[in-house]
Amino acid sequence: MEPAKLARLEELLDRQDILDCLTRFSRGMDRFDRELFLSAFHADATIAAGDFVGQPDALYDWAQGLHEQGQVATHHNLLNHSCEIDGDTAHAETYYLFVGRNRDDTNWVAGGRYVDRLERRDGTWRIALRCNAIEWSGMVPTMTIPFADVPDIHGNGAPTRDRNDISYRRPLTNLRETRS
Repeated sequence: MEPAKLARLEELLDRQDILDCLTRFSRGMDRFDRELFLSAFHADATIAAGDFVGQPDALYDWAQGLHEQGQVATHHNLLNHSCEIDGDTAHAETYYLFVGRNRDDTNWVAGGRYVDRLERRDGTWRIALRCNAIEWSGMVPTMTIPFADVPDIHGNGAPTRDRNDISYRRPLTNLRETRS
């Protein structure tokens, strides 16, 4: 393979590894999977999010307590993503949309950007510094969850905030009866 194409391929692989890292953060928080969440950060990383400033293990405990106390479900959605890679350091800006189903059945929505410095150490990309730029927040009217009246709607597994969630089941199989 010619050197220019090989360099481009290596950059694409790095960009994918970085995006996978950011996804581990989101999924780890939404499923309360501490190990997955922490795998997105170097242990000595610094995170500034809301009134929290500190390291990843303390962030997980703080955020889990906040979400567990306030919401029955959370979705940390990653949107537009840009990334500049310079050797073993990368700077990324990732737009996000946060949605939380609150315990009082209201819905909290917030948007902003994760601004990250990532470092590749021992061949693995992880976040070394995260600044959370919160840009807006609001409440959305509550509606009945669609199809809540279907008797076996959770036949494949009810959504959970732990490793019992359907997304962890391997192999994934359908347990519901076929119908039209």
